[in-house]
Amino acid sequence: MKNLVREFDLNSNIPLHRQIEKALREDIATGEYDHGKLFPNEVALSNLFGVSRNTVRQAFNVLVNEGLLKRKQGKGTTVVRHTSNVTHLEEWHSFSMDMAAQGVKIKNYRITFASENCDRQLAEELDVVSGTEVKKLTRIKGNESEPFVLFESWFHPRIPLSENLDFTRPLNEILETEFSVIAMHSSEELKAITADERIAELLEVDPGAPVFFRKRRVYDAGMRIVEFNKCYYRHDKMTYKINIKRTL
Repeated sequence: MKNLVREFDLNSNIPLHRQIEKALREDIATGEYDHGKLFPNEVALSNLFGVSRNTVRQAFNVLVNEGLLKRKQGKGTTVVRHTSNVTHLEEWHSFSMDMAAQGVKIKNYRITFASENCDRQLAEELDVVSGTEVKKLTRIKGNESEPFVLFESWFHPRIPLSENLDFTRPLNEILETEFSVIAMHSSEELKAITADERIAELLEVDPGAPVFFRKRRVYDAGMRIVEFNKCYYRHDKMTYKINIKRTL
């Protein structure tokens, strides 16, 4: 626990709970709390950092939602290993660029942009209050013959996206050139699921067909949430490859 003792910059543009979140990530990465050792609780950390318990809880909730920490009522909090992939990206290419590199010409089957009020779960993902209005971008892409991927993206309300933007452009290009927002980090959860009726219809597969599902949270350089997205890939059309760089 002594590894966590540090001062935080109260004048920084990075919110205090994000600074604490970063400190907790670094401590998790040391491996000190592997093998079931209890992680310091919110009360202990609030006393250690000299901040409110609510500020610590905000940081905790992000790590719990990502699957890095697990709370057990009456037992405490432990570090969870190998439940999800959390990667720091060395290179970030758009989907269309990746496909173009493989000689696949991408066709946009559907692009819709709308406003949506956050439910409790989406609010937690975007670190906003439940009921907050956010922008949602839905894209269905594929080759010339058929669609094979559905992207659903929700954006933090500080990014003023509008329907006047050309969403046929790579999303990261739009964020960088229009709003000076550079995606620097992401955390991802990957799993196989079966297509419900909605997904089956959009991807032109049978209900119950296997689908590769990816849930991603995207952050800027200050570890502020930029985008939360869900992607659904047809299993017969896509292979998902991850390159992870080891940090010593």
